[in-house]
Amino acid sequence: MSEVQIPIVPGRTDRVQQAIRLEYFTIIYNITEGLVSVVLGGVANSIALIGFGLDSFVESLSGLVVLWRFRGEAQGEREYATLESRALRYVGWSFFLLSAYIVVESIRKLWFQEQSEPSPLGILLAVLSLIVMPVLTRKKYRTGKALDSAAMVGDSKQTLACALLSVALLLGLSLNAAFDWWWADPIAGLAMVPWLLKEGHEALRGKACCD
Repeated sequence: MSEVQIPIVPGRTDRVQQAIRLEYFTIIYNITEGLVSVVLGGVANSIALIGFGLDSFVESLSGLVVLWRFRGEAQGEREYATLESRALRYVGWSFFLLSAYIVVESIRKLWFQEQSEPSPLGILLAVLSLIVMPVLTRKKYRTGKALDSAAMVGDSKQTLACALLSVALLLGLSLNAAFDWWWADPIAGLAMVPWLLKEGHEALRGKACCD
């Protein structure tokens, strides 16, 4: 079966470069955010913070895959169907990887009733993510749609997952800090799992561009 050729569309080269810049920003920001979040989560014994940090690493992996796909096009690869399908597949599996961790750790924490310490810095990190991630999601989604790239659109949903996890993280940390509700932390993580599984399934089926 022959490869699908990249359509010759005016302005496509500029959009590809925009996609590359967005993925570089995604990778650098999320690696930094992930490191900070995991450290803070370890100090506070917070599954929501650690899960948030791991999501940042997964999003960085997703960004690397999509970056690889568009750098290939920028370097003259004209037949891109294989690159696109592989990138989308890796993005899809990244959702399942994150979901598995959150489920196992949240259930373990609820079973053993492990309490988390309040984390004001974690709350600030969640607020910062709520500012940055929706903007990045919108830019990546629009760029992916303009390029007709399911992988880029799927990656934008990984970024949206980070933004939604920020909401869950902020609620969990705030409730724990204000009312000492230790269970709010793992529940906040579990609340995101159905959405993550749905998006992972759709990415693996190649439906990311069809929403």
